[in-house]
Amino acid sequence: MAVMKVIEVLSSSTKSWEDATQNAVKQASKSVKNIRSVYVAEQSAVVNGDEVTEYRVNLRLTFEVK
Repeated sequence: MAVMKVIEVLSSSTKSWEDATQNAVKQASKSVKNIRSVYVAEQSAVVNGDEVTEYRVNLRLTFEVK
């Protein structure tokens, strides 16, 4: 039996929501090992004038506790 833990992470990108998600996983993996899955709970964007300037994600990372 594996013990799993879930943490909430916020991340952003100027490119896309997918890039913001990848940034979150890359950054979290520096201190959290054994990441098994990611669930994007919420997406939002910052608009400046008539352009999207920043993509934001609120996600849940699941990792195995050893």
